[in-house]
Amino acid sequence: MPTALITGINGQDGSYLAEFLLEKGYAVAGMVRRSSTRNYEPIEHLQDDIEIIQGDLHDQSSLVDIMERVQPDEVYNLAAQSFVPTSWNQPVLTGEVSALGVTRLLEAIRLVKPAARFYQASSSELFGKVRQVPQTEDTPFYPRSPYGVAKVYAHWITVNYRESYGMYAASGILFNHESPRRGLDFVTRKITHAAVRIRLGVQTELRLGNLEAKRDWGYARDYVEAMWLMLQQGEPDDFVIGSGEAHSVREFCEAAFRHVGLNYEDYVVVDEQFYRPAEVDLLLADPGKARRVLGWQPRVSFDELVQMMVEADMALVGRQLG
Repeated sequence: MPTALITGINGQDGSYLAEFLLEKGYAVAGMVRRSSTRNYEPIEHLQDDIEIIQGDLHDQSSLVDIMERVQPDEVYNLAAQSFVPTSWNQPVLTGEVSALGVTRLLEAIRLVKPAARFYQASSSELFGKVRQVPQTEDTPFYPRSPYGVAKVYAHWITVNYRESYGMYAASGILFNHESPRRGLDFVTRKITHAAVRIRLGVQTELRLGNLEAKRDWGYARDYVEAMWLMLQQGEPDDFVIGSGEAHSVREFCEAAFRHVGLNYEDYVVVDEQFYRPAEVDLLLADPGKARRVLGWQPRVSFDELVQMMVEADMALVGRQLG
């Protein structure tokens, strides 16, 4: 039975990946950071099937200890300061976790089990102020946030350990991927949750920033399969993962409100406080390499994703209202 270690297992991607690997017959261990406010909700249903270990990307010794204890065949690094707007308020923390934390983890793998296969969660935010459309593995990086800058470091340190030490280290440059498990502070979930609350009469408006920003959105459950496929190849490599379609925040609003029978224009208010200091206007993946090499392609369409999220929020808010 292969063993996998997932950092950030209690996040959206970590929970879906844990489910996926358990279905594949893996033993799954998950690293979580000790926090005064534990949020294990995404993995609550998996608690009896996985091992939870406390560790921190700030703490080299904890990472070495975890590697020695788990002895994983595969390591998936999904832990990060993952919210782009927060990275301007906490740029040093973002760099410590999302950049140097990756170095600490790679070093722990090199010291304890260099044969383990490593997956790094890279991001379309690497491209930022895009140099070409659509973006491929060869598109130059131009990050537009401390989050994006930290992810560029993490991406290149992964390449560096692969080339310097012969480690199996791969990066997935994942474009935006959402689900009903997405946090409420992310724009997609903020929209679907608000649309439902407005429909049920418990909220009157939704305040958002740039409605014209375009993103390549897919379903997180589809994307964790791509992570796994990257570690099953003969040689490690980096892959762009996305749908190949771009939709604006405005389109996401229109679809979400349509699913609850409302016109978004009656409720959405543009508020400048939600604009980024440096905007990223358009992210669009060219996932051709992933299709060719991994045999991967997304299954859930944009409209199906929005509908899924709205229906999940309808059930959630309904329960909350009793």
